[in-house]
Amino acid sequence: MAAGKKVKNVAEKAKGKVKETTGEAVGSESLEAKGVREQVAGDAKQTVQKAKDTLKH
Repeated sequence: MAAGKKVKNVAEKAKGKVKETTGEAVGSESLEAKGVREQVAGDAKQTVQKAKDTLKH
């Protein structure tokens, strides 16, 4: 996996986790949901990158 893309995906997941946790703490369901969506997006992007890397080898 390209190092830059890996870092971006991990950062997206981390940012999503922060938003989810903050949403839970302040009682904001929309912020919490946005955080979960960002985490899912980061996971999906990582999966795609790993599949691409696997196909290259």
